[in-house]
Amino acid sequence: MNKEYVKSGRINQKLDTRNKILTSAQYFMNKGLEFTLEDVAKKSGISRATIYRYYSNIEILVNEAGIDVNAESPENIVANLKEKNIEEIILGIQNYYNTLVIDHENAFRKYLSSVLASNPSEIKRGARRKKTLQIALENTSINKNEREKLVNLLTILMGIEPFIVSKDVCGLNNEESMETMNWGMKLILKSYFQSEG
Repeated sequence: MNKEYVKSGRINQKLDTRNKILTSAQYFMNKGLEFTLEDVAKKSGISRATIYRYYSNIEILVNEAGIDVNAESPENIVANLKEKNIEEIILGIQNYYNTLVIDHENAFRKYLSSVLASNPSEIKRGARRKKTLQIALENTSINKNEREKLVNLLTILMGIEPFIVSKDVCGLNNEESMETMNWGMKLILKSYFQSEG
């Protein structure tokens, strides 16, 4: 997904459009049908030009739709953790996304590869992890500027990218990778919330 396009203008409306596109692509995938970006545009009721603003080619869309079908919505992830304190919620979000990567690692690697191969100068990624953290932290007393920085920092410790580094560069297995990222998250949270208190 074209991140720069989504960052400009009405973010919620653009995320809704992205979800319509993904749902339409999943319709074709679930039926086992071949499809094009134009087919998805027609099915979703979105113009072809708009589809191309979000996905430059069908391979990126197919790969993201395949991952998306296995993922909970950010709202549901946070709702499932609502009885916990803020630190436990953040650790629960990290655990959810890291477990999702372990369960679907090949799909995530394929998606990342197709995004990077399409046009390395453009960043085209979904923002599910970041949105989940934003929802979790939105009603806290953390000021907006610090909250955004904290969300960005915490996002770095979950998902496919840190798994690639921990496994391919550091030589860790899945369990060691999860442990290391969890340890890093706990250090950040402990340091941040102690300095706030």
